[in-house]
Order: sequence, then structure tokens, then C-alpha cells
Amino acid sequence: MQRLLYPLIASALITIVPFLVTFEKGQDIVRGLFGYEYFALLLLIIFVRGKILESLNKVEAPTSLRRLLQSPKQSLYTFIFILLCVLLFAIAWIDLQNLLAIKTQDIDWHGILPFATCGLAIAMVWKTKPFKFNTICFILFVSLILHLAALNYYAVQPIAQFPTIDYLERTAPKPVQRTNIAEDYKNKYTVTDSVTITRNYIDTARNNVIILVESWGVPLDIRRFEKQIEIFKEIKTTIGIHNRMYSRTRTAEREDLIETLYKDSTGRKDTTFLPKTLASKDYSTTFLFGGDSLEQFRYKYIYNIGFEHEIYGNGLDDSAMISKIGSILTDPHQRNFIAWTTRDTKFPMQEFPNIYNSDADAIDSAYTIRLEHTLSLIANLARKHTETRFIVQGDHNPILSPTKFQDRFYKRWAPFVILN
Repeated sequence: MQRLLYPLIASALITIVPFLVTFEKGQDIVRGLFGYEYFALLLLIIFVRGKILESLNKVEAPTSLRRLLQSPKQSLYTFIFILLCVLLFAIAWIDLQNLLAIKTQDIDWHGILPFATCGLAIAMVWKTKPFKFNTICFILFVSLILHLAALNYYAVQPIAQFPTIDYLERTAPKPVQRTNIAEDYKNKYTVTDSVTITRNYIDTARNNVIILVESWGVPLDIRRFEKQIEIFKEIKTTIGIHNRMYSRTRTAEREDLIETLYKDSTGRKDTTFLPKTLASKDYSTTFLFGGDSLEQFRYKYIYNIGFEHEIYGNGLDDSAMISKIGSILTDPHQRNFIAWTTRDTKFPMQEFPNIYNSDADAIDSAYTIRLEHTLSLIANLARKHTETRFIVQGDHNPILSPTKFQDRFYKRWAPFVILN
């Protein structure tokens, strides 16, 4: 046990001394009691030192000593010993940088601390009897498990400190903040966590067209969003953004059409969808999609939602589907409830088959042109049919595309525009 105590105390010395020297009243820095990496390196230093001394004890004459030092095995042990000592100093230096970075201080005179503490630690363990290599591995495994177990119960004071992991985390590129909506959006538009946009804005006294725009997300740059919604100028609009729990089109198609959630007589959860309710009020209900009915098994769940009519384009673009919607709305004697999921901005795009390694700017350019074209088609249809309520939403932010392109949009936030 005493053999284990010396390297443990030595690793604690390297870890705690810089913390105490730079301590300031009121600071809140979580730090381990001993350095796991120091502990491992010190155990290995003791092990290699033992191997070197074991070889030297076999020497009986100076000639033999020179011959021993020239042997490949002895040279390897010597190299490993020096390398372990250098690593010990390097990690101590990194640990000091981590500590001072939190406090926004320069290295300054603190640079002597790693050399002093590491030198003292090596001196403390120099005469310690080495463990076998298998035993060292077992000790390190048990130490890590104890640290992780204790962390679950008392995270405020971890047992071990991991300088290298902290350094990599500190220096890694920070991802763009894409979750919390910026204040400039909140000041100008309706921002809500609700997914019941359709239910909130539907008008049961006239025609309603629900449009789900494929991959229409909320851009981080509000000016880009303002350019998109400018397409709807001169139309009476309500503009906002809302959160979606899942980035899936089929989920959005279901969410947008839910009227109520309830439990039936057996206690099972069930759902009432708007198409069924409106069909009972003499509405003609129609679902349109420019692709194939087999895509994402739409023929199954669209039928269960309760539409009377289903129109699939089997490859038609958004312009062709807009024409179909326009022809349905021409009947002045029939009230219609229409839901349409667009297709032109669907990812991956045909000209960019490599989902994650294509040029982000080229994808952005193609996406912008297609999205603005689809939004323009919707705006023109809304201007033509002023008696119809249009509820236009994005299904999710652009996905299945390069990360550099995805980073230009908020995660799981989609716009909505209410027209007429």
C-alpha cells in the first residue's frame, strides 16, 4: 500500500500546487484531487526505472557497462524513461495553461511550477519498488472506475483530474450556437415552442391550404429570413417561427394536422386529425405530394390521417403541384381543406449526391434559388385566391447536407407564415 501511496501523493502535488498558488477568493473552479495522467506516468516511470536498474545490477565491470548501454534493449528503456519524464512535464504545463486560461491570466512566473512540482514528484517516487505492468494496468482501471462512480454521487469534487482532456475540450473549435433564438427575432416576430400552428390559425368558415415547405429552416442571419418573407409583401400576413421536436418530414406532416390528443375507453392514447373533423363539416379534404406514395410510406399514414383524396405527382415539381391546387380552389361551391408537402428543396439534391462533403456555398446557392421559387409560387397563389387561408410552414431545418451549410440555420426551428 505504501508503494501506491507515494505516486498518488506525488500526482496530487503536481495537480494541487498550481491551483493553490493561483487561488483567488470567490473563484469557482472544479478540480480533481489527483492527476490521473500524472499518476499513470509516475507508475510507468517507476516501472521503467526498475527495468534499467535491473539491467545495471547485472554489470560486473566498466567494459560490460559500456557494452550494456550500447545494447538495443537498454537504449530502448532509457529512451522510454526520458520520454515519460518529458510527457510528465508537458502535461503539467498544459494543466497550468488550462488553469490560467479560466482565470484569463498569463503564464508569467507561474512557468516554474511544472518543473518544480514534477521534479519533486520524481524524487518522491525514485526509490519506490515498481509494480508489475499488469498490476499497473489493473490499478489504473480501478482508479478510473472509482472516479466515475464517485462523480455520479458528488460531481462538485471529482477524485481525478484529466489535464489533456480539458485542454482538448478548451482548444476545440466551438460550434455555432444554433439552439436559442436571438433577441432580434424575438423583438420582430412571434416565437413559440408550440407545434399547433395549423390548429391555432385554421379558419373553418372558408378554404384552408396547409403547405409544408421542405427543408425551410430559420437562418441564423435574420436579414436572410427577411429577404425570404419579403416575397409575401402586399399580402396580409402573420409571421413567426416555432420549434419542432423532430427533424423529420413525416413527423411534421402528422403534427401539423393534429386537432386533439386523448385517451380512449381502454386508456390507450389516440389522436383526432383535422381532415376527419372537417370532412364531417362538408369539407373536401385533399393531400398532395409531388413524389411517389411509397416515399416514407406516405400511402399508409396519410390514409390513417383521414384525407378523402390523395394526389401524388410521381416526380412533378412544385410548379405543377401548385397548378393542381389552383384547379381545386376554382370551385366556388365547395369548401376545401388541402395539405401539400413541397419537394423542390428536398435534400440530398440530385446535383450534390455527396451529402456531407459537397461544397457548402454551391449547395446554399442552389437551395436559395429553389426555396425562393417555391415561396414565390405560394405567394402568387395566395394573391390569386384571397378568399382562402394559407398556412405555410417549414418542416425542419436543412439536414442531409454539409455541416458548414447546416450551421447557417437554427436547429429544429421552422418558420411559419399565415396568408390571407
